[in-house]
Amino acid sequence: MQNQYDVVIIGSGLGGLASAVILAKEGYKVCVLEKNNQYGGNLQTFVRDKTIFDTGVHYIGGLSKGQNLHHYFSYLGIMDDLNLKKLDEDGFDIITFEGDDKEYKHAQGYDNFIRTLSDQFPGEEENIKTYCSKLKEMCANFPLYGLNAGKAYYDSTEIFQTQAKSCIDSITENKKLRGVLAGTNFLYAGDSDRTPFYVHALSVNSYIESAYRCVNGGSQISKKLIRRLKEYGGEAYKHQEVVKFEFEDGKVSSVKTKKGDEIKGDIFISNIEPKLTLKLIGEEKFRKSYVKRIKDIENTIAAFSIYLVLKPGTFKYRNKNYYHFKSADNIWNTQDYTEESWPEGYMISMGVKKGMGEWADSLTAMTYMNYDEVKPWEDTYNTVNNKNDRGQTYEEFKAEKAAVFISEIEKKFPEIRDCIHTVYTSTPLSYRDYIGSNRGSMYGYVKDVENPMKSFVSPKTKIKNLLFTGQSLNMHGILGVTISAVITCSEIVGRDYLVNKILENQQAPYEHQD
Repeated sequence: MQNQYDVVIIGSGLGGLASAVILAKEGYKVCVLEKNNQYGGNLQTFVRDKTIFDTGVHYIGGLSKGQNLHHYFSYLGIMDDLNLKKLDEDGFDIITFEGDDKEYKHAQGYDNFIRTLSDQFPGEEENIKTYCSKLKEMCANFPLYGLNAGKAYYDSTEIFQTQAKSCIDSITENKKLRGVLAGTNFLYAGDSDRTPFYVHALSVNSYIESAYRCVNGGSQISKKLIRRLKEYGGEAYKHQEVVKFEFEDGKVSSVKTKKGDEIKGDIFISNIEPKLTLKLIGEEKFRKSYVKRIKDIENTIAAFSIYLVLKPGTFKYRNKNYYHFKSADNIWNTQDYTEESWPEGYMISMGVKKGMGEWADSLTAMTYMNYDEVKPWEDTYNTVNNKNDRGQTYEEFKAEKAAVFISEIEKKFPEIRDCIHTVYTSTPLSYRDYIGSNRGSMYGYVKDVENPMKSFVSPKTKIKNLLFTGQSLNMHGILGVTISAVITCSEIVGRDYLVNKILENQQAPYEHQD
């Protein structure tokens, strides 16, 4: 490792890696520092019983040719190398409710989406068309979502002031259809009072356009980005936890790592959550009002996940995801569970590996969990580099929660228990330790329709050569974080210039796929 770079990036989540590749392509001398054993943040995978599991990337939207993420990934030089499996075009997401045997399908392509739902809800076709039009209209307000140069979406607050639940409820009187349209809100931890419609629209639209799984896991994305970074002359280092920022003349001059290395740079980009970045740098370096505002932003709820290694030849692979709720009336309030009612809903996804046949080898199920449930063990940390036994009570807690969760899943898939070989779990502490999210937050900061600017974090800081990137800036998810990297790098190279560069090698402009 050298000790002087044009740009030093702390954290190798997708935002950091995408920023690194963009700037390295532009000729900057870039270095990425990662504290963990694996690059990628939420792109990380792990292996249990020779079975690959994704940490956070269960499926990806907008990857068909001509669509937004396809454009971005093509510019980053990784699109053609990705190994993907397209999900079921006639039902990639399935919404189900306890006491209702029907499986309500979200289909790929807007025409197919409308046709499929209209068949399941006779007489609702015009309302479903209205819903789809509202999705497209909302997405059109976000230039970088559609790869357009010009004003950033956060320069105007008007589009933030439509509530997701009330907007969907206004489209149809059919309560079950309302539940189906809102049924994938585990994608953004939606709640009834605060979630804006734009969060719903930006999340759902790209999946309706196309939906894919990563064969052998999402870590291939980070591996491809690291490869491209090195081809452009950039560098990346694991096991390099940044523990201190050094200053000179009011600017960051270098960072020091736990190993004792000092890395100097002209520009520093933090891919660590802003709250944690401020704590690491020293809150006294920022205005008190700014520190208070960042510290007061609420994080989204955390998650509890179970990872099931399945017995060979026992459980058929489903090329779709399942979102299950105890009630269609309670879609937006599953975060408000009680100890007795948990879990009130869950999302199920299945891994896909190269050369697999009709049988699945793994299943992942995710549900909400409040961080306070694991607070008794919050002073323990457990990563590959820092093994820390949280104790018997923690193991008992996880086992008890897993048993309750599996019993709930069994109601939907009665055969599942006999198909399980082994069970593994992750709690909010797992996400905190491996992903670096505050309190194990699933999706960064809460977006509140009543106070739309409260959770806005600019990539620029009062420290002139310090920038932020990552899911806390604009939107979470693969597409949202990629766009956040573009927003961050635009502060260095210029937005119109960068968007034009991204579009240069694309023949067809981005457009909504019908």
